[in-house]
Formats: sequence, structure tokens, C-alpha cells
Amino acid sequence: MADPSHVPVLTAEAMGYLVPEPRGVFVDCTVGAGGHARALMESGAQRLLCLDRDPLALAHAAEVLAAWRDRVEFVHADFRDLAAVLDKRGLATIDGAIADLGVSSMQLDGEGRGFSFRRDEPLDMRMDRTAGTTAADLIRDTPEQELADLIFQYGEERHSRRIARAIVETRREMPVRTTGQLAAIIRRAIPQRGWRRIDPATRTFQAIRIWVNRELDGLKEALEAICCRLSGGARVVVVSFHSLEDRIVKQTLRALARGQEAIIRVLTKRPLVASSDERDRNPRARSAKLRAAERIA
Repeated sequence: MADPSHVPVLTAEAMGYLVPEPRGVFVDCTVGAGGHARALMESGAQRLLCLDRDPLALAHAAEVLAAWRDRVEFVHADFRDLAAVLDKRGLATIDGAIADLGVSSMQLDGEGRGFSFRRDEPLDMRMDRTAGTTAADLIRDTPEQELADLIFQYGEERHSRRIARAIVETRREMPVRTTGQLAAIIRRAIPQRGWRRIDPATRTFQAIRIWVNRELDGLKEALEAICCRLSGGARVVVVSFHSLEDRIVKQTLRALARGQEAIIRVLTKRPLVASSDERDRNPRARSAKLRAAERIA
């Protein structure tokens, strides 16, 4: 059974930009729990390619989209490999695409994935557990200076040096293998001054997750590839969840819309954000930003 707790964000806004047509071939670049994909099929998409690098997400989405199984294809792939996926299927162009970036609520909430510090479990954090290096291994092997730089860059954590030093001092005595261990190290390392809006471990966990999954690597090139494969008048919608992602999306779309070489026009001068009602119903929507662009015919 599909889990109803996994609610996609800004769905109505995304469908408003994508306007699926019965003849269209669409791509959900990060299908996750399948919420946006289902909305695309309900809105009239004829054919849909669903990509995700998490095999569990693909299996979950297959349940959600069972009613359209003859018109939906699931592909275990990173959306950065979209061009190769399309070439393999003989698709020169597509009629629309959506990319919901970052970690999904299914991954955050899933037991044993190691994304969240709300449970004490192995430090994995890989979106694709069939490949790559775990967070525990990276924390074990990374020099202190590099660790501090990564926590600062990807987590925008001003106490990054203090946290990195605490991690290195701990791992000299024992391996850091669980989310509970790591969260406790971070909380001890950061000075406590009054009330805190978020848990002290939040930014560091975000940084390590981005680092493990290379979430920002190649994002610019991937967006360029998506825009180049859009047919004339087709649209792309990108939903991001933190400032580092959104900055890359904004700058990439603006560059592709600039000058005589422009291939798209940007449809969102400012990113759309969730309504207060949606934010109340779905906490994940609080940080979501949606940007959209249209291929110039």
C-alpha cells in the first residue's frame, strides 16, 4: 500500500505551469513517492518516464501509479543522466519535466536510512544504497580541515570548525557509526545560548547528506540538459529546498534565458512558495521554492 503521509509540495502550482497534454511525453526526474507523477497522469500526460536513484522510491512510486502502469516507465537512474536515458529510448525531445530536488520525506522518515537524527541508526545517508560511500565512512576518513570546510559550505554552519574538531577527537577514541552518536557530538560542540529554533545538528546533517549524495555536483549541467531536450513551448519545473540548490537553479535558468543564445524564458521572476495553509498541512513545504521556465519555440 502507498503511504498517504508522503505529500508532494506545490503540486497545484507545478501542474499549472506544466499543463500536460494527452499527446505529451513527460519526465519526473526525481519521482520519490510518486505524488507529482500521479498529478501529471491525472492532468493528462500520455507517457511518463519516472527517474530516481533510490530503488525503494521507484518501488513505492510503482504502487502509487499502478493505474497507469501501461503508460509509465520507471528508470533506476540519476536525473543527471537524463540525456542518456532519453537517447536509449529514442526520444529527441520531451514535452515537460519536473525535478523535486533534495531528500524526500520517504527517505527522511524511512527507518535504517540514516538521514535523520530523530532515531539512532546506522549513519548511511545514501539515496542509492546500491552504490557510493556511506556517511560513516566519509566521517571516518576525511581530514579535519576538509570536514570543517564541507560542513560550512553545504550546511552554512558557522560552528563548522568546532564541530569538525569534536568529530575528529571522538573518532580517535571510537568510530562514529550512528546518527545518535553524531548528533550528540554536534550538540556538545556548539555553545548553548538561550532558545534554539532548530536542533543544533540540523545544518551538519544537511551538509553531510549533500556531500554523501553529491546533490549539488552537476546540477547546473543537468538543468541545462533538461532545457535542451524540451520541445518548443514545453516547460520545466524545479522545486528546491535550501538556498544552495535554489541559487544554482536561479542562476542556471537565467543564463539559459539571456541574450541571443537564449533557449528558454523564465516564467517565475521570483520563486513560488507554499501558501500558509499548505505549510500548516505539510511542514516539508515550508522551505520549498518553485521555479519554472519554457522552451523558446
